[in-house]
Amino acid sequence: MIYKRILLKLSGESLMGNKSYGIDENRLESYAKQISEIAEEGIQIGIVIGGGNIFRGLSGSAKGFDRVKGDSMGMLATVINGLALSSALDVKGCKNKVLTAIRMEPIGDFYSKAKAIELLENGYITILCAGTGNPYFTTDTGSSLRAIEIEANAMLKGTRVDGVYTADPEKDPTAVKYDTITYDEIYNKGLKVMDLTATTMCKENNLPIVVFNMDIEGNLKRLMNGEPIGTIVTK
Repeated sequence: MIYKRILLKLSGESLMGNKSYGIDENRLESYAKQISEIAEEGIQIGIVIGGGNIFRGLSGSAKGFDRVKGDSMGMLATVINGLALSSALDVKGCKNKVLTAIRMEPIGDFYSKAKAIELLENGYITILCAGTGNPYFTTDTGSSLRAIEIEANAMLKGTRVDGVYTADPEKDPTAVKYDTITYDEIYNKGLKVMDLTATTMCKENNLPIVVFNMDIEGNLKRLMNGEPIGTIVTK
């Protein structure tokens, strides 16, 4: 396995699967299966899940919600998704723990770097919920922050697209995929990989980002085995 410890960022929208809202049980089971496969290989796994399948604070504020309250709702949405994934991992027999950036025991333990690393080193998949605990920050930024804090070797961004393209491949059939790309190229070309705050944090801390299609079952294990899947973002 090419990485000992990873931060896996999952999209809330991807959890919808074929549904228009909420959580698709088949997609959830597929994610749990893929995660359990690499956990069995001894990989230490931290996970951050978005909440866009339930509520997104920024889009909510555009419809009249107070931004701070909207972002708080979005953070709670990530906790719902985290609990769902935790339950699916339980079924697979995987030890896991939900940590939240906002105190809400007994739903999950309050996050700290020391607690997260202790759990990782003891073989627990750690599901890191509620973003950074602050409004105005996306779960992409939360992922970058947590990846840096837990000293991950890389941040894996699981999406429904198999990498970074010159344009949106779902809209532009002529879009070309990058095998590798630099943080600066993402800025200069205006590519929407993650928000700029998240990308800058990864650049400043020399944290590689791997963008890949998590919706194709088996891709996560193939990636961890070193197969050239997705796009690697580095300096």
